[in-house]
Parts: sequence; C-alpha cells; structure tokens
Amino acid sequence: MNPSSEESAGQQHAEGPDAMRQFRRVLADQYAQPDNRIGLGQVLNTLLPLAALWVSVSFAASASVALTVLLTLTMSLFLLRTFALMHECGHGSLFRSPALNRAVGFILGVVTGMPQYVWAQHHRYHHATNGNWAKYRGPLAILSVDEYQALTPQQQRAYLRVRHFGLAPLAGLMYLIVNPRLTWLKGSAGLILHVLRGKLAQPRTPLRTLTRTFETRYWTSATEYRHMSFNNLALLGAWVLMSSLIGPEVFFPVYLASVALAGGAGIVLFTVQHNFEHAYASGDEDWEQNDAAIHGTSYLVLPAWLNWFTADIGYHHVHHLCSRIPNYRLAECHEANLELFAEVRRLTLADVLPSLKFLLWDEQARRLVSVIEAEAAYAGRTLAAGNHP
Repeated sequence: MNPSSEESAGQQHAEGPDAMRQFRRVLADQYAQPDNRIGLGQVLNTLLPLAALWVSVSFAASASVALTVLLTLTMSLFLLRTFALMHECGHGSLFRSPALNRAVGFILGVVTGMPQYVWAQHHRYHHATNGNWAKYRGPLAILSVDEYQALTPQQQRAYLRVRHFGLAPLAGLMYLIVNPRLTWLKGSAGLILHVLRGKLAQPRTPLRTLTRTFETRYWTSATEYRHMSFNNLALLGAWVLMSSLIGPEVFFPVYLASVALAGGAGIVLFTVQHNFEHAYASGDEDWEQNDAAIHGTSYLVLPAWLNWFTADIGYHHVHHLCSRIPNYRLAECHEANLELFAEVRRLTLADVLPSLKFLLWDEQARRLVSVIEAEAAYAGRTLAAGNHP
C-alpha cells in the first residue's frame, strides 16, 4: 500500500465505523490471498521437525535427562506453532482451498489434542463479540468489578489464585487434553442413556429419531459431535501407536509436559492480546467492533524466532480487523498501515506479566482494570456515598 492509501486509511478511521468497514474490505481484497504452497510449506516445516523431535526423544530418554528436557521444551514450541496453524485453518486463511483447510485443520487438531472444527465454531464467536465483555469474558472468565466485590474474601483470593501465571501449564493441560476428552465422554454417555431410555419406552422408534432429540451443552450439532468423536478416536489411536513405538513410560511424560507447556503459553498469549492496561471492554450498549479491534487488541512485539513459532499472531490487531488474512501476510499489512495502527497498544515480552494483572472489567469506565485499581475506586465510591447528605 502506498503512502496516499495509508493517509486514506487514517482518515477512514477518523471518519467512523462505516469508513472502517469499507477499509476492512480493502484489507481483505489486498491481503486475504492464501497461497496453498506457502501454507503447505508451513505445515511441513512444523510437523516434520516435530516428528524428528519424537525420534530424538526415543533415543535420548535412556541416555540423558537434560537432553530429554531440552527436546521437550523445543517440542512445546512446535506444538504452539501447530495450534497457531490449526487456528488459521479454522478461519479458512492458511490455504486457498477449503478442502485443504478442513483436512489439514483436522490433522493439526489431532496433534494438539483439540477437536478443530468444534474449537473453530467457538473461536468465531470470540471474533464476533471481541471487546463486548458482556458476551465474552476471555479465556480467564473475567469478572466485572461489581461481581468481584460481591465475592467473599476467600472467594476473591481463589479467583486470583486460579488465574496466577504459574498455573498456566496446568490450565494448558486441562484445555488441550482433559476437557476435550471429558466433554466427549460425558456427552457420549448421555447420548447412550438417552437412546436406551427411548428404546425401552418406544422400541419401534428409529435410532436416528432418538439421536436427533438428544440435547446437550457439550455440542450444538451432529456435525460437531462427529468431529469430536473422530478427533478423540484418532488421538487415542496415536497414543497407542506412540506407546508401542517408544514405550508409554517415555511417551506420556514427554507428551503431557510438552502439551501442557504449549497450552499454557497459548493461553497466556491469547490473554495478553486482549487483557492489558485499560483495554477497551464495552458492554452491549455502544459496543463497536472496530474500536475493539484497535483499542481492545494488542500488538505483541516479539523476537523474530518467537514470531515464527507463533505464526505472527502477535499482529493480533490486524487479525481482528480481517481474520482471513494469512499469517504470512499480517506483518506486511501492519507495516503498510502504520498510521492506522498508531493507537494500538504495543506490548513486549517484558509487558506480558504486568498485563496479566488486569483481571477485572470496569463496566462504568468500559475498560479492564487491576484489582488494586478496582478496590481503590470502590473505596472511593463508598466514601463518597457515605459523605453524601
């Protein structure tokens, strides 16, 4: 994009939401052009090293604990990249071909442990409601200031404790391994019981009719359930295969540790892309999607090597303006529109931990605040109310 178009972009931002919507369409026309060869290259340069790392682990496990730990840490980085590419497939932006996005997305979902199709449906809701904290509270399930103040002191301490940075790997393990398996098993058990009861009550009722009448909070359609089932069965098969090849005593400790670290890093990464000092946090009233993309989404400035492992998702503001732009064009789009993105909050690695302090939604100020800020404001309001004649 040339300088004149950059100036136009800034003017469009100033002119209001209609102009910004038009500009988003311009971004889509210019940058949302997936290349199947690039996408395939990214998948190969992620999965092939991951396979090589597993081969290395099979030899290193009996020879060197230190080397095994190093390989596990490296594996977690490649798993983080695998998840980022799976995320792209969900947006249909890694490949030009929808069939390739679906097929590769499924494979990447098995590698990460996440049913990709189901995850993508939930992730689209995040994009549709980004910045509207009345509808979506982020991966940490953020409370409003009033909700937090209504908790007992013990509950408040528990709220902060479970959102501590040190628990990120445990949260990653729960997110990628435990919850997708548990929800599938619980939902499947409910489906089987529903069908059995239906058959006992009305033996002539077809199975298809009984399954169609089943309702659960674990999936919203038969398609989601099929994808959950295929993912879980494929993952179980992979576990059995890997255990037979290198032994369960080697496979599971390395596998669970690498997935936990990758999942924890992913949760932290996602959090700081939306939780930072005074980030835009509106309710339903006056919510504006473009404002949310500019003021409620960060630009995480990372070292080049970490940008590679995260598939440039640090350019998250660009991604929220147009999720169909492939990861390999996000940086180009950002550089061409620096004036438009001047107001986007820039964060570095040094800002990650401080940003995780902003764990409350101030509904009145329409922004995220820290607990210290919230308690000071609450005390001030209480004092003012007490002095009011």
